[in-house]
Amino acid sequence: MVLLKDIAKQCGVSVATVSKALNGQRDISEETRSRICQIADEMGYMTNSAARALKTNRTYNIGILFVDEMNSGLAHEFFSYVLENLKSEAESHGYDVTFINQYVGKKKNTYLQHCIYRGVDGVVIANVDFNAPQVQELIESDLPVVTIDHVFNNRAAVVSDNVAGTEALVDYVAGRGYRNLAFIHGEKTSVTLNRLTGFHRACEKNGIPIREDYIMESAYHDPSGCYHVTQKLLSLPERPDCIFFPDDYSFIGGMNAIAEKGLKIPEDIAAVGYDGIPLSQMMHPKLTTYRQDTVTLGKVAAAKLIELIEHPKTTILDRVVVSGELVRGGSVAVKQ
Repeated sequence: MVLLKDIAKQCGVSVATVSKALNGQRDISEETRSRICQIADEMGYMTNSAARALKTNRTYNIGILFVDEMNSGLAHEFFSYVLENLKSEAESHGYDVTFINQYVGKKKNTYLQHCIYRGVDGVVIANVDFNAPQVQELIESDLPVVTIDHVFNNRAAVVSDNVAGTEALVDYVAGRGYRNLAFIHGEKTSVTLNRLTGFHRACEKNGIPIREDYIMESAYHDPSGCYHVTQKLLSLPERPDCIFFPDDYSFIGGMNAIAEKGLKIPEDIAAVGYDGIPLSQMMHPKLTTYRQDTVTLGKVAAAKLIELIEHPKTTILDRVVVSGELVRGGSVAVKQ
């Protein structure tokens, strides 16, 4: 085990100087600090996390609360990209990440209790039931918190612009001549409500009547559920000429239902997704969708939480809105 005195001996300086260099103190020259840090790295020195926690009153550990009801875990295409970028940004600031759950060993606890047990400095919350009592307990605690795609009055949030994203898709479809638009939305969340708002606003702007029997619900990231809902839409006396799916992955179920009906995309019916995952552009035809900026969502969430942890009295509890981009695919043609 490499000690400070070992580094001091190798560098020809005092232990105090080594300590200042490794802790980023400014009362030594940059040249001396860089040389000490380089030699410390070469010698394999690692800061003792327990000692650092005692000294800074921080563990440099960020909690991530991510609950996927479809049990896809980190195979969830959209959130896996968000969380990977969150992790990368946190690590660049010297923080580790820990996933928060309800168990310590075999004992069931609340999310807050698990956070306290793990000693996290703060938590990013994504893809959960934000109305659940345990989540509310965490929101009302003293821990720094940043939410992704949900807004609380007293917490910082990073959200994708779901209103603008849905509006962009409707405008594009309307511009290519489609008028009978079906909208399959996910379960009732702030994301769903914002997308429904964008859908209604854009339809009104483009003079497109909204049929209530064309608005249906299916869980996010659930191809099976989307398959059955698409079957219902295709069985209506007057079927829609374009279907908006809740996400690109769920579209797979809808695509199968359309094919089983003997219909082709886009010749017989157009299709639109959401998220812009790579899979959407590997299909034939490529899916028209709205790509969310997973890089910015993840990195901004981590940076915002670290700002709250390190500067709690000066950081504003604001909402950061992240824009995406329309991806034009072959699943929407010019309607004849």
